[in-house]
Amino acid sequence: MQYISTRNLGVHCSASRAIAQGLAGDGGLLTPFFIPKLPGKALGDMTAMAYQQRAVYIMKQFLEEFSVKELTDFTAAAYGPDKFDTPAVAPVRAVEPGTYCLELWHGPTCAFKDMALQMLPHLLSASLAKIEEPRTACILAATSGDTGKGALEGFKDVPRTRILVFYPKDGVSRVQEFQMVTQEGANVGVCAVRGNFDDAQTGVKKLFADEALREELAGKGYFFSSANSINWGRVLPQIVYYISAYCDLLRDEKITPGQAVNVCVPTGNFGNILAAWYAREMGVPIQKLICASNANDALTDFLSTGVYDRNRDFHQTISPSMDILVSSNLERLLFFLTQDAAQVKGYMEELSATGRYQVSDRVTEKLNRHFKGYRCDDQRTKETIRAVYHRAGYLIDPHTAVAFSALERYREETGDATPAIVVSTASPFKFCGSVLEALGERETAQGLDAMDQLSAKTGIPVPAPLAGLRGKRVRFDQVVDKDRMAEAVLSLLG
Repeated sequence: MQYISTRNLGVHCSASRAIAQGLAGDGGLLTPFFIPKLPGKALGDMTAMAYQQRAVYIMKQFLEEFSVKELTDFTAAAYGPDKFDTPAVAPVRAVEPGTYCLELWHGPTCAFKDMALQMLPHLLSASLAKIEEPRTACILAATSGDTGKGALEGFKDVPRTRILVFYPKDGVSRVQEFQMVTQEGANVGVCAVRGNFDDAQTGVKKLFADEALREELAGKGYFFSSANSINWGRVLPQIVYYISAYCDLLRDEKITPGQAVNVCVPTGNFGNILAAWYAREMGVPIQKLICASNANDALTDFLSTGVYDRNRDFHQTISPSMDILVSSNLERLLFFLTQDAAQVKGYMEELSATGRYQVSDRVTEKLNRHFKGYRCDDQRTKETIRAVYHRAGYLIDPHTAVAFSALERYREETGDATPAIVVSTASPFKFCGSVLEALGERETAQGLDAMDQLSAKTGIPVPAPLAGLRGKRVRFDQVVDKDRMAEAVLSLLG
């Protein structure tokens, strides 16, 4: 299968080149030329498979040049018992009748980014060998909280890679920051940026486009690659867990073959919900994709109006991984809905120049047919955490709460009783302060002590990867202005 740029159909490459490169040279996102359809009996056949087997089956549809043995080895390493605390890897929990939670936080960093970032290093290393790339990959990532730690942990001491993560200073939770700045590994670096996530993400994109910097690094034996969801190697493993969740519901007889489900996803950069859309295009009977945003609601506004406008106030919320005003992966959806790379390029140029763009009525109609978006502020987020805990005995983090709130509003508005999968993206212990406040605690402990407080209140043990943070040494304390990020790159590489 060939991969093409969302901005130029003349740019095309193999899967291994797309994964190694991360971003197209013209600034577009490398994306499959077509979305393969699952064979008619595939969903039924996969019900008896382990998660790792399902991952091989699904990813092979997009990675023709990778052998089954390669993918089998990769999935065994990425999703094995030394990485995930449950054999199910991504278990589906029945919360209430007709409502199921897809738990994506059982990996080494307790966030959904592990589902892709434990796989990406294997795909990238193999891709470098397949394209006979002699240089070392310098992986840049901007994070709004969870991508950073997931990428650092995934690429820790992986041969022929260096990784540098940028995060917004004071824009992530204390636990998220401590996970990053204490990261072990000889090939890793972490740097805070004065500003918000969009400043960090825009800065990384500028580094990719800096021809002089790329030439300087090439002279030192490096080339840029990405661990953000602009890299197809990040999106592909995410498709797997949506298909797997449907197979689990079939296996457990919660739904019948062919029965439709709705999927509700807390969304910032659009990669997670985009993967659900790809699963739908492959043949999973997903009826409605419910997009849940916090107070930074440029995305949910767009889904209803067809106008993307980042010219609005930026809010720091208790769901910081969604504090995003520019949703990069939306570009891939626009490409498939328009089938017009020139049109997509125009939208992106307009966004860069003016901060907004408007799609056609035809595209807006397609968006309305498949997606529904809802906004949830911090107060409602806390109310939802409390309500779900008291009603169902199920503890959720603020991002997952935004999704539960969106599903509730969707059902109230439409009366749609279709079974729904709510995507749970992080352990509540990564956001102890907010969760404790939601549960009625007036005084919360500081830093890592809040994890013990939450555990004492709920009787739920602190996940081992988070409990293990105690006593770790802070290794990284660099803070730069958003226009000085290149200096941090050069400092890492020496």
